[in-house]
Amino acid sequence: MEEIISRHSETLWNRRESELARWVQRAKPRRRAKQTVVLGNAVIDAELFPVLAMFKRMGIQTEFSCAGVSVLDEPEDHSLYAYITFIASEKTERFVNFAMRRMRHRLLVTLEPSQNRYDLSSFFIAHNRSFCLLMQRCAEAFQLEEEQAAKNVNITL
Repeated sequence: MEEIISRHSETLWNRRESELARWVQRAKPRRRAKQTVVLGNAVIDAELFPVLAMFKRMGIQTEFSCAGVSVLDEPEDHSLYAYITFIASEKTERFVNFAMRRMRHRLLVTLEPSQNRYDLSSFFIAHNRSFCLLMQRCAEAFQLEEEQAAKNVNITL
């Protein structure tokens, strides 16, 4: 069972529902094939490669991801919402809280307690590329904040 832990107004939920209804009705011509790369032993969306590689270096474990930016309604080529699944840990929880503060209404966060994981996704439809870029900027800012906090601890010791 998933629990939504990010907060969104009724107006934003209505906007999201309207976007979905429009997306279902519109034509979906093929623009380009989904771009993928290999990270470790997994095939991932090329748009998410930089941020997923950064999470790996930071010791934040991810499990699934999808950012298919094709407008096709094909599971292989498209996801309505870009998302990253994180395995819960103390550092992951710090990142999730940081991301919710930084990305605010653009981020939907769900917790799956039984699976011990978080799903972070774009709140709005067709915002997959911007989600990838925002997640990378958020991860970079988080890393800087973590490094600064570590320096402050060392200074006070």
